[in-house]
Amino acid sequence: MSAKMKAAVLHAIGDLRVEEVEKPAITAPDQALVRIRAVGVCGSDVHFYQRGRIGPYVVKDPVILGHESAGEVVEVGTAVTHLRPGDRVAIEPGVPDRTCWYCKTGRYNLCAAVPFMGTPPWNGAFCEYVAWPADFCFKLPDGLSFEEGAMAEPLAVAMQGTKRGDVGAGQSVAVLGSGPIGLMTLQAARARGATRIIVTDIQQSRLELAGKVGATDLINAREADPVERVRELTGGDGVDVALETAGTVKTTQQACAMVRMGGVVVLIGMPGELEFTMPVLDIICREYDVRGVFRYCNCYPPALALLGARRVDVKSLITHRFPLAEAKAAVDCAKDRKDVAVKVMVEIG
Repeated sequence: MSAKMKAAVLHAIGDLRVEEVEKPAITAPDQALVRIRAVGVCGSDVHFYQRGRIGPYVVKDPVILGHESAGEVVEVGTAVTHLRPGDRVAIEPGVPDRTCWYCKTGRYNLCAAVPFMGTPPWNGAFCEYVAWPADFCFKLPDGLSFEEGAMAEPLAVAMQGTKRGDVGAGQSVAVLGSGPIGLMTLQAARARGATRIIVTDIQQSRLELAGKVGATDLINAREADPVERVRELTGGDGVDVALETAGTVKTTQQACAMVRMGGVVVLIGMPGELEFTMPVLDIICREYDVRGVFRYCNCYPPALALLGARRVDVKSLITHRFPLAEAKAAVDCAKDRKDVAVKVMVEIG
């Protein structure tokens, strides 16, 4: 009789059930079997739960959600030498083919063959065990909790964004949105040496948290025009880098308006609209770059190093915890309680 495990399975919009499924087994010599201990609820999990799709990724068959995970190695394949049972690891949730042009030129996040946890048709980590390529399982620094290890994933997104923006020492940046990714992005910008970090949002509680983790200036967009205020704070020039993390049409357009001439706009958030108006003539005449961010590459080791050195505060971002049996309540919390919920964590075992 095959072994079973508990998993949170999305069957259709709003239909998330915790049920028994087949427990995975190592099927290749380079894999590790990891007992999952903590999984963060991401905005993409909420999108699939609420809308059943993100762009071309559509929930057609039951799928296990979750991709921000950390756990304990329980078994390794015969070719694995850097891990052993008992090691605590964070799992990078997307694995490229390692052979294509993008992989070989150092941009493996653009590999077309990446299976990504919790993105249909690939199962994710809202479950008790995951079998995964061991070279995408990274040891947690001593003293780092499983919850903090799971937060390496959103931090990796932020690090990719600041890398794409070429954020450097002494620069000014604006972070539009102070959700989990925005709060990570401002800390990643600070780690790269940015000295003025302006954060905008419409939720005052999240702005206050942004101030706690390193923002130098806070703008409540309900109370002030964020573009005008950024211009005031930068002597009329605008910021060197504008990092959009909220994923809305309005904030994307605002990012273009608040960046300085010759600066960089980085689009990290994913808006619901596939197409919308952008200020093309302004982009041409003021010659600023607009760059997209798709996941991350080579960001997990430095993310974990920053976490281990306590250079990034993720504990303050974890506001709610649920057991796996209450995974539906966890996703509902992330969906409905944006006023108080920043990062919702599912604890397993």
